[in-house]
Amino acid sequence: MTTLMATQSPQADEEIELARQSLTDANAFAELYRRNVTRVYRYHIANTGNIKDAEDLTSQTFMAALEGIRSFRGTGSFAAWIMGIASKKRLMYFRGTRPDVPLDAALHYPSPDMPTDQAATQRLQLESVSRALKQISTDRAEAITLSYFAGLTNSEVSRVMNKSEAAVKMLISRGLQDLRERTSPLLEVE
Repeated sequence: MTTLMATQSPQADEEIELARQSLTDANAFAELYRRNVTRVYRYHIANTGNIKDAEDLTSQTFMAALEGIRSFRGTGSFAAWIMGIASKKRLMYFRGTRPDVPLDAALHYPSPDMPTDQAATQRLQLESVSRALKQISTDRAEAITLSYFAGLTNSEVSRVMNKSEAAVKMLISRGLQDLRERTSPLLEVE
């Protein structure tokens, strides 16, 4: 494997080592799956809005990762590499169409202890964001989805989208501004 970059976190370093081990150890890949399945699933559910499709795409993403693990070089995080595969699977799935996305399926549902007014407000906010994401540019929506739903850093999003980190920061910043302009006053995107 390639020498690690000094800016990577200890978790990223562990995942690079797990990826190396997974060439011969199924348990190592199982651990990579456990660490990353939630982010991949949330990304796919945010894009498809359909549990079955999100589950299928998540499965396809990890099958492709397992089959292509030898191509992982360790020059970036495993999370960025797997999300790159997820992004390609999403593109193959949609082949240029934009889905109708209910974002509430991608987030944790409110706790049963949450007061009804807070749950209703959260639901309205999510519906507002869902409508707004469909109205902004594809690149801006993708950068926001990778950052907020898949939990990637700007550096990792830049690798997935094949754009500079500065371009990703700009896409997210402008995308968030677009969302602010298109959402109800109840929503305050940070």
